[in-house]
Amino acid sequence: MNDAGRRGTGGLAERLGIFARTFPRETPEEVAEVAAVRRAFDRAGVAIPSVSATFNVIHPDPARRATQTAQAARLIGLVPELGADVVTLCSGTRDPDDMWRAHPGNLANDAWTDLRRTLDALLEPADEAGVRLGIEPEPGNVVRDARTAARLLGELGHNAPAGIVLDLANLLTPETISRQSEILAEAVDLLGPRVVGIQAKDVAASGAAAAVGTGLLDYPAVLGQLARLPPVPLIVQDASEADAARVRADLLRWHREAS
Repeated sequence: MNDAGRRGTGGLAERLGIFARTFPRETPEEVAEVAAVRRAFDRAGVAIPSVSATFNVIHPDPARRATQTAQAARLIGLVPELGADVVTLCSGTRDPDDMWRAHPGNLANDAWTDLRRTLDALLEPADEAGVRLGIEPEPGNVVRDARTAARLLGELGHNAPAGIVLDLANLLTPETISRQSEILAEAVDLLGPRVVGIQAKDVAASGAAAAVGTGLLDYPAVLGQLARLPPVPLIVQDASEADAARVRADLLRWHREAS
């Protein structure tokens, strides 16, 4: 799915967007092909900063992994037609059925080797298309936190067309929420200029993902930490269509307060 944000790189209002899947539509005209999507978004004055090519990049079935890697490479080549410059990915799991579920094999050396092998196959298409791969740390995946994300970036090198999509809620649990300031500050310190996008959601008391402002995160403090990052798109996740306006208003208000 596409992530849509308002054009511009200045204040938060210009960088604030939302997952396209928040607004499900059923007709071909509403779910159009690449050129039509670009025209429709251009007419509305809305940009597409990033496109998801997410798949399980270390799936235990090598044939499935190879097929989906080839599909992702093709999608990467189409992304510039949408005006986006980031293609989002996760780092995968050895769980064969759920790409977000943790697996003991994620900690093994061969999992990291397969991650690098898949990413290496996508770096060249990304470079040719003039886009960056945005890898999102996920608690159930190989790149599970800021430190493993920093390790990956270090191995890929500064010139690689790759960066990090930072979802701060992914770095926290109800058990660690009391340390949120410390954990988020470390993530910003480690990943800083290599962050190519931010996702905004919250952590419910149950541990599940929740809409911004309905969970345990101190969002005024979060936005204060994010102010140390480059002015990248901030994309709302896990909000319903009915709640989207409220989330936007709260984020803009908290941003003003944090400033």
